[in-house]
Amino acid sequence: MRLNDHIAAFAQAVGTGAIEIYNEFSLQHELGLYLRSQLVDCKVQFERNVSHFNLMKANFEKREIDIAVTSSSGERLSAIELKYPRNGQVPESMYGFCKDIAFLEQLVSAGFQSAYFLAVADHKLFYSGATEGIYGLFRSGTPITGMISKPTGAKDSKVTITGSYTASWLPVSGSTKFCLVQVGN
Repeated sequence: MRLNDHIAAFAQAVGTGAIEIYNEFSLQHELGLYLRSQLVDCKVQFERNVSHFNLMKANFEKREIDIAVTSSSGERLSAIELKYPRNGQVPESMYGFCKDIAFLEQLVSAGFQSAYFLAVADHKLFYSGATEGIYGLFRSGTPITGMISKPTGAKDSKVTITGSYTASWLPVSGSTKFCLVQVGN
């Protein structure tokens, strides 16, 4: 079973109530524990600094990997970045989603076999509504690619995504949905 299948099975377990998540911290830990139970020959680690993998921090969008999956011998199998926005700020959160995807691209380029971005949202503004600007990347299937500017405030930040990805939201339960984007193989 591929890692994206494990993540989808995890989301299904959340949907049935077998696993409870209520914020980003619970998402990270419950998913990590779930993956540890499924990937018995792998290490599943939390908040791993890129320097642990002999990578230069200055070359990366971020420094910490939310969940790193390695083989028992240390082979870089997968990196997972997570978001579970709880305080609105929809366009800023979407920009954060893009920064995570760019970071995952950097990790794949640096030797991780695959990477995944997982967002969980229980507010419909993350997956429905207007489709102009950054909203279209997460609401209408507009490809997530190219240079993306910070959508609010000083707009002094940009992130570049070299690949092309499509966000699609799948139901978990009630108004809660998840979006899984795979980077790399």
